[in-house]
Amino acid sequence: MLDTWTLLIIDDCAADRKIYRRYLLKDPHQSYQILEADCAEEGLALCQKVRCDVILLDFCLPDMSGLELFDRIQQEIFKTSIPVIMLTGRGDEEIAVQVMKRGALDYLVKQNLTQDVLQLAVRNAIKQSCLQAQLIKTQERQRLIATTALRIRQSLNLEQILNTAVAEVQQLLKCDRVMVYQFAPDTNGKIVASSVESYRTVALCDRVGIGEQGSRGAEEQRSREEVAVGVSPVPLRPCAPLPLVPNSPSPIPYIYELGLCNCVSLKEQFNTKANLVVPINLSNNGNPTPKLWGLLIAHHNSGERHWQTDDAEMLNEVSVQLAIAIQQAELLAQTQAALAKEKQLNVFKSQIITTVSHEYRTPLTSILAAASTLVKHRQQLDESKQQRFLGIIEQKARYMSKLVDNMLLVNQLELEKPKFKPISVNLLQFFSDLVEQERETVGDRHELIFKITGNHHGFWGDRGLLQQIFINLMSNAIKYSPDGGSIEFHLIGKESEAIFYIKDRGIGIPMADQENLFQSFSRGSNVDTIPGTGLGLAIAKACVELHSGNITLSSEVGQGTKVTVSLPKICPTGQLSPSST
Repeated sequence: MLDTWTLLIIDDCAADRKIYRRYLLKDPHQSYQILEADCAEEGLALCQKVRCDVILLDFCLPDMSGLELFDRIQQEIFKTSIPVIMLTGRGDEEIAVQVMKRGALDYLVKQNLTQDVLQLAVRNAIKQSCLQAQLIKTQERQRLIATTALRIRQSLNLEQILNTAVAEVQQLLKCDRVMVYQFAPDTNGKIVASSVESYRTVALCDRVGIGEQGSRGAEEQRSREEVAVGVSPVPLRPCAPLPLVPNSPSPIPYIYELGLCNCVSLKEQFNTKANLVVPINLSNNGNPTPKLWGLLIAHHNSGERHWQTDDAEMLNEVSVQLAIAIQQAELLAQTQAALAKEKQLNVFKSQIITTVSHEYRTPLTSILAAASTLVKHRQQLDESKQQRFLGIIEQKARYMSKLVDNMLLVNQLELEKPKFKPISVNLLQFFSDLVEQERETVGDRHELIFKITGNHHGFWGDRGLLQQIFINLMSNAIKYSPDGGSIEFHLIGKESEAIFYIKDRGIGIPMADQENLFQSFSRGSNVDTIPGTGLGLAIAKACVELHSGNITLSSEVGQGTKVTVSLPKICPTGQLSPSST
């Protein structure tokens, strides 16, 4: 079926108008709706009522010249240029120059006019008009896209970028709603920005096909109230743009799926055909295959709307600009995170140097004093005094060695995150051995009490990390109970977790200090001259977290401290070690 174009003939000669009509209606390539006017005023009136595609204008009219009428049509009625073919009975080149300078598309002499000449001139005028309209439309679209891109990329804050994008797209496409859907690394995803405040979860499900089958699937999904988000693991890739059919009476099928491959489609809350969906692809470190970050979705359901290729192309161009802005925001966030990590590392290094220099000074002084006494006065000292000085040297050296070990462990926990190597552990035997080792080293002033309840079988854990938890917590309990007393270790076995706590009756911790105690180098303000680095609880907490467990502390000044650790019995899937105790 041929497209129909509206053509206006303004000529005071009825015979000429009849000839033009006959010639044009015989054109096998075009279909015309032809309007006629015999004077300038009647022609102006018709131009105001009807949008014409081409005007055939006689140079000589009874009420004004063709050039004057041409100027009025261009200036007063049509905002954009309308193709005008000037007709005259004289082949005057001077008139032709004037006509073309004013902007007329062509100039025909009536005496030389034939059917083929007129048909060709009008067809060329229509073609020129379409190209001009497309150019204007493209320029306007580029202007809008450039303005939108400028607004989107004004900020480096991701949330602000996304909110600006949905607002701008909604304004560009005049649609009901615009959303940004972001995929997560585990293939699930969520809506991260929407042009409206309230919305339900959108489900991304495997497509059942294109055509009637796909439509039926969407209808079935629509009846359900809500579905969890699910995405096919198959990666999405942009499809080739759909062809544009000029003046097509119906929308291009499945244009709402432009930019998606055939593995995913948008369903559930919205009718698929109410959405126009394009991917948000980020550059992938030089890889030709882009990284699919998410989807940009335009939704319109308040009235019948057929998405056109121009809509899809505009949305796709916005998604390109949005992808650039997202990547810039992510790069900034990564840079800021790296700077923060570097700052944290520098602070950590400074704390290590300060702590080591401070904590080493006292034991080194004691070691040097004991060693110097032994060297200078060995002959005058009896065996018991010599053993006492040697004991001081050994004790202080062990303290310094322990300090170095803690520093290295904290460095590993803070920066490298050691691997969690779980094996089957007999908790009763494991902690019994550790308690006995502590009893051998603890003085007479401290009493270690070991209590066991519940089921301790079926536990998987990292023996090295478990030992660090116990030693650091027990060491703190003993150290911060300088007046002695009982220290309780309770092991409680439950169905899915193992719980143990260490309770002392020492100096306790002020409430104001308890919030930061699990941070490295943090100590209570009431420790006075009790030596320590503030690393014990930080190490214990890191080791507990590697077990996916939890550690809590309760304390009261002068009454003592209780630290409770709960660890799941079953380690995460895929982390089991073949060895066991």
